[in-house]
Amino acid sequence: MSNSSSITEFLLLPFADTRELQLLHFALFLGIYLAALLGNGLILTAVACDHRLHTPMYFFLLNLALLDLGCISTTVPKAMANSLWDSRTISYAGCVAQEFLFVFLMSSDYSLLTIMSYDRYVAICKPLHYGILLDSRACAQMAAAAWGSGFLNAVLYTANTFSLPLCGENAVDQFFCEIPKILKLSCSHSYHRDLGLLTFSSFLFLGCFVFIVLSYVQIFRAVQRMPSEQGRHKAFSTCVPHLVVVSLLIATGVFAYLKPPSIFSPALDLVVAVLYSVVPPALNPLIYSMRMQTLKNAIVKVLLWTFFRNHKCPISLQR
Repeated sequence: MSNSSSITEFLLLPFADTRELQLLHFALFLGIYLAALLGNGLILTAVACDHRLHTPMYFFLLNLALLDLGCISTTVPKAMANSLWDSRTISYAGCVAQEFLFVFLMSSDYSLLTIMSYDRYVAICKPLHYGILLDSRACAQMAAAAWGSGFLNAVLYTANTFSLPLCGENAVDQFFCEIPKILKLSCSHSYHRDLGLLTFSSFLFLGCFVFIVLSYVQIFRAVQRMPSEQGRHKAFSTCVPHLVVVSLLIATGVFAYLKPPSIFSPALDLVVAVLYSVVPPALNPLIYSMRMQTLKNAIVKVLLWTFFRNHKCPISLQR
C-alpha cells in the first residue's frame, strides 16, 4: 500500500482533450478572471476612497470582495495554466495549499454573508441602535470572527484529508484539489474522524443558514409594516443584492455536495464546480453595483478618475 509520501504530484481533470477546446477554455476563464479582478478591485477602491461608503454594510462588502478575489485566484489561474500549456499536473504541496485556501476562503465567505444578514436586520429592524450594535469595534470583531472560523475549518479539513494514506492513485476527478475527490484516493476509512468533521461543518452551515433565514423573516415583517412605499422600496433595495448572492452560493454549493448519486457524471461535476467556485466571485460585484446606487456612483467616479488621470482632470471621490 502506498501512502501520501510516495505521491509528489496530482493529475487534475482537464476541461477538454483537443488543443482548440483547451485554448477556448483558457480564453473563457481568462475573461471571467479579469472580470472578477476588475469588479472586485473597483469595489475595494470605491469603498476605500469614498467616505460615504465608510459604513458597516460597505465594510463587510469590502471584506467580501477580498474573499472573492482570493477564492477565484486559488483555482482559476492554475486551471488556465494547465489548459494553456496542455498539462494536468499540480504538485503535492500546491494541492495542499489550494485545498486549504479554497476551504478557508469559501468558509469565511459564507460566515461573512451571515454577518451581512445581521447588518441588514439591525439596519431595518433596529435602526435607532444601528450605530451602537455595529460600531467600528463590533464590525472589526465580527469580520475577524468570519475569517477566523474559515481558517479553523480549513486547518481541520486539510489536516484530516492529507493525513490519510493514499492508495497510489493521483488522478483527481476535478479541475482543482477538492476535498471529496482527494478523499476518494484514500485507502483509509476513518469513519469517526470524518463523522466529527462532518458534524462540525454541518453545525456551522446549518447555524448560518438558520440565522440568515430568521434574519430575513424579521426583515420582511418590518418592511411590510412600513407605511411608506418609498421606504419599503429603499429597504428592499439594500437587501436584494445580499439575498441574491447568498442564494447563488447556497444553491450551487448544496447541489454540488448533496446531489443524488444517480445523476453523477464527471462532466456535471465539472460544471457544478465552476458554478459554485468561479461564477459567484465574478458575479457578486455586478449584483451589488447594479442594485446599490451609492456604490454605483462611487465606482463610476473611480473609473472617471482613472480615465482622466493622465489628462490632469482630477475628480474627487469625496464629492
